[in-house]
Amino acid sequence: MFNKIIKRGHRKGSKSVSNETFVTVNHSSVANFESQPPILSPLPQPSPIIPKYEIQNLPKFNDVPSSEKLNLFIKKTQLCCVLCDFNDPSKMTREKEIKHRNLQELVKFIQSDSGKINEQMQENLMRMISINIFRALPPAFHENTGSLPDVGEPDEEDAWLEPAWPHLQLVYEILLRYIVSNGADKKIAKRYIDHTFVLKLLDLFDTEDHREREYLKMVLHRIYGRFMSHRPFIRAGINNVFYRFIFETERHNGIGELLEILGSIINGFALPMKEEHKLFLVRAMLPLHKPKCVALYHQQLTYCVVQFVEKDYELADTVIRGLLRYWPVTNCQKEVLFLGELEEVLDVTHPAEFQQCMGPLFRQIGRCLTSPHFQVAERALFLWNNEHMVDLIAQNRNLLFPLILNPLEKNLRSHWNQAVHGLTANVRRMFEEMDAHLFEECKRQYEEKEARAQELEEQRELIWKKLEAVAAGSGVMVS
Repeated sequence: MFNKIIKRGHRKGSKSVSNETFVTVNHSSVANFESQPPILSPLPQPSPIIPKYEIQNLPKFNDVPSSEKLNLFIKKTQLCCVLCDFNDPSKMTREKEIKHRNLQELVKFIQSDSGKINEQMQENLMRMISINIFRALPPAFHENTGSLPDVGEPDEEDAWLEPAWPHLQLVYEILLRYIVSNGADKKIAKRYIDHTFVLKLLDLFDTEDHREREYLKMVLHRIYGRFMSHRPFIRAGINNVFYRFIFETERHNGIGELLEILGSIINGFALPMKEEHKLFLVRAMLPLHKPKCVALYHQQLTYCVVQFVEKDYELADTVIRGLLRYWPVTNCQKEVLFLGELEEVLDVTHPAEFQQCMGPLFRQIGRCLTSPHFQVAERALFLWNNEHMVDLIAQNRNLLFPLILNPLEKNLRSHWNQAVHGLTANVRRMFEEMDAHLFEECKRQYEEKEARAQELEEQRELIWKKLEAVAAGSGVMVS
């Protein structure tokens, strides 16, 4: 019995993962939409499964006859499957130089469109590309040290850069040219650039190397443009990256680049806009205002949100109420960003949609006007430099004057910053010139309200004094 157990323990492992298997990125940020079993590795940072191939000098494409170019192309792709160690500059210097030269040759060959890339060439090419770019990303600095992630703008000097970038850059150039190449059969290319390939690309967007993220952005955008059947899947994959970032990790390096891709995608949406696109705005785009590190991608996010409103003006009310829902309470820098985005949204808002949300909107603006943080108060007052917003206020001044005049009067009486005082006086003068009668009426109501408040305060103090006197007469301590 004991011998049987020993023999059972020495059985060979499963052969389901062959040498043709591409490497998966360990920390997948999106769910696998295909019903395929995950490829697991027992090592923390697995190496690609590649054939043993000796690095050797190969001739250039121009030095061989056309009949030999197919075999030479395959040999060059096999040679470029060998991964070099860039962690030690002194290692594999000859191999690095040879591989770099052959990668440059492949870039020129695909770019020249000198001949049709047949199925065998595409298979070897995509295998080489996958082996080089799909890898386990190193952990972020805060993951290694246990410190909290920095939510500010990272310093370029401290940013991590991929050591193997001299080779990776050329591999991405090959991939870009292959996607747009007229010599590659689109149907064959679709076999290799499939949903699994797209998911692995999305995983790589979390790299800390900004150069790689730029190439990934261009590659994914080209795939979206050429393979129409992949478009819903790509949007769903980006959606899942956003969900995990918003509701789980609040840490991802490629949100800005993904938003740049979406900016182009949204610009191409057909009208009337589909319901799924509106749900994407509500469920993914607006909640992206929630994370603390929103400043890192806020410019791209604002562009996407404004694109939605420009495409469908009826979404203005949804967007403005979404901003109010995620409006920061204690983060003044985020408030400044939100006010800037709000101005851009209001600039493309129609009067009918403005009337639906102007009440809660200007109550929030009124709170910003009286903010003790002078940058928030200044940015709120700068909204009156926008002519379109001034026109919207003028059309609805009967409701908005009382909401705005009270904070303005409060600023003039008690705000500590002189610049805020000057801007407040300018806005107040603008209101007075817009409708002097309504301005005086609102001012009178404000003064009456302040007088009643002062009277109530005096009555409260008088009652406390009487209580203190009664307590002192009866010998009871009042604290």
